[in-house]
Amino acid sequence: MNNQWFSKVAVWLVIALVLFTVFKQFDRGVTSAGQIGYSEFLEEVRNKRIKSVVLQEGGGGSTEIRARTTDDKEVRTTATYLDRGTVGDLINNGVKFDVKPREEPSFLLSLLASWGPILLLIGVWIYFMRQMQGGGKGGAFSFGKSKARMLDEANNTTTFADVAGCDEAKEEVKELVDFLKDPQKFQKLGGRIPRGVLLVGPPGTGKTLLAKAIAGEAKVPFFSISGSDFVEMFVGVGAARVRDMFEQAKKSAPCIIFVDEIDAVGRHRGAGLGGGNDEREQTLNQMLVEMDGFETNLGVIVMAATNRPDILDPALLRPGRFDRRST
Repeated sequence: MNNQWFSKVAVWLVIALVLFTVFKQFDRGVTSAGQIGYSEFLEEVRNKRIKSVVLQEGGGGSTEIRARTTDDKEVRTTATYLDRGTVGDLINNGVKFDVKPREEPSFLLSLLASWGPILLLIGVWIYFMRQMQGGGKGGAFSFGKSKARMLDEANNTTTFADVAGCDEAKEEVKELVDFLKDPQKFQKLGGRIPRGVLLVGPPGTGKTLLAKAIAGEAKVPFFSISGSDFVEMFVGVGAARVRDMFEQAKKSAPCIIFVDEIDAVGRHRGAGLGGGNDEREQTLNQMLVEMDGFETNLGVIVMAATNRPDILDPALLRPGRFDRRST
């Protein structure tokens, strides 16, 4: 059974409980219509304004009395017990009456009233427990899941022919394509994987298109994400998303991770008003650790785009991280 089944069960249980509550309230509203006091009812009987009565046993030793007046109105009252005086008053005043046994609720309503809340709590508990264990990508406990969108080599048809006016930039990144196509050739000669490439340029100059074209030329998966997707109000969520993104990329290696607008998360540390434990700096620290922890045989290249390289943290630009720049 999956999370979708549990969620449907929980929703139906909630609907059933709501309907049951509404019907009970409606029934109470109908029952309270025409309600009068017991002494007032006796007064109406003695004044011969009651023509028929139905006596029915209720819960807790009480007796429900439904009476029809001479002007054809229905009134209701409740007695704690049915004494002989009441029956005698009805007989003496010529009131027709009938005595009915207590009406038992249906088995379904009884079962729903007694077990419905318990089943609802169990269903909700199981649903959230499965969410915590990783089931359901969009669940309540999937904050740490990466929002990177993967474009596999079969669906990525973008090549260098689609990128116009960037001849110098294409020449600079051609070796990335060669490395992704045949990394063993470079590793035999002692070549090391280019871990990070920073694409710098004004908005609309084709940085994202160039990164996608590199993946299309090399026929490798392309993971794309925006820098703002890492930053959340909860501290630690962005770092968890960085870890999850790199784990997914390592499984699909060789591949390219493209982070658009990296300045949203890679801004110089200590420049803001927050302390050193805020969400953005935690995310940046995790990205630095992941990039620096790559092995030479993983085949994962991180590309990032920005139009503000001057505000990036120096740790991002040191050798071993985004030490290559293409403008």
